[in-house]
Amino acid sequence: MELNLTNIWDKVFPKDENVNQQKVTFKNRYGITLVGDLYTPKKMEKKNMALSICGPFGAVKEQASGLYAQEMAKRGFVCLAFDPSFTGESLGEPRYMASPDINTEDFMASVDYLSTLDFVDSNKISIIGICGWGGLALNTACLDTRIKVTICSTMYDMSRVNANGYFDAADNEDARYEMKKALNEQRIKDYLSSSYERAGGVVDPLPEDAPFFVKDYYDYYKTKRGYHKRSLNSNEGWNKIGCMSFINQPINNYTNEIRSAVLIMHGDKAHSCYFSKDAYTKMIKDSHYKENKELLLIPNAVHTDLYDQVNIIPFDYMEEFIRKYN
Repeated sequence: MELNLTNIWDKVFPKDENVNQQKVTFKNRYGITLVGDLYTPKKMEKKNMALSICGPFGAVKEQASGLYAQEMAKRGFVCLAFDPSFTGESLGEPRYMASPDINTEDFMASVDYLSTLDFVDSNKISIIGICGWGGLALNTACLDTRIKVTICSTMYDMSRVNANGYFDAADNEDARYEMKKALNEQRIKDYLSSSYERAGGVVDPLPEDAPFFVKDYYDYYKTKRGYHKRSLNSNEGWNKIGCMSFINQPINNYTNEIRSAVLIMHGDKAHSCYFSKDAYTKMIKDSHYKENKELLLIPNAVHTDLYDQVNIIPFDYMEEFIRKYN
């Protein structure tokens, strides 16, 4: 597979003329070439604070992560929004696979890259993870001591939701056994066909009796608000076996040992808010580093409000938090 980079502005949000943007590439420790958009302020210092941003899970950098990057670049940060391995413009085969290990490494590789830029202060690099990448950002903070601040926005714990189902409704041995049985049968089908069957992105057409959180996703991924041709969630989704390893490879095991600052923020009306509340509780339990940890619940906000609603996403507070702990 070769790089095929798009040089036109194909984001789902308008370009801000106060920010510069360029396509960049870097490699993770598995040798996979990742592609990102680097957003920089028009006026920079000799050495600048930097942010690496990714998510949501199944999205591309032309969606929410790029919007976050552009907004934070307006506030003076060098910002990298990137596509994870096997997705978007990044390389990695087979396509449309996910891995708790490789995806955590993707974040760490982005820190490697930012650390090499002449105009970045390598001692002042932070990360932002959105949705499923919020959980992966927290997992990265457990491992990467270089990260100054971690922000988790409208986060999912991908290991928990894959193993337990939504709202932990399938958190029992029999349910997990049947799910694993089906996935292993799918592996044989894929092997025989020499291809990977896709799981499907956000359901379309939308059933009238769909639960609110499905409608919430539809309103973002399937409408002009957030649809993108390279987004898995907007189209055919992950491979059916693409997220299988999350089932028995839990992330965020050592969050109460994170010494750097962490801000977990979530809409209090989001179906997914329990992920953030539980992650925060676990992070501060028996921790010696509670003072720089915060849970910020945003009144009346639902899950996708924190994807693109710039009047709801607390960008000013995010800037304040990052600068405070750098």
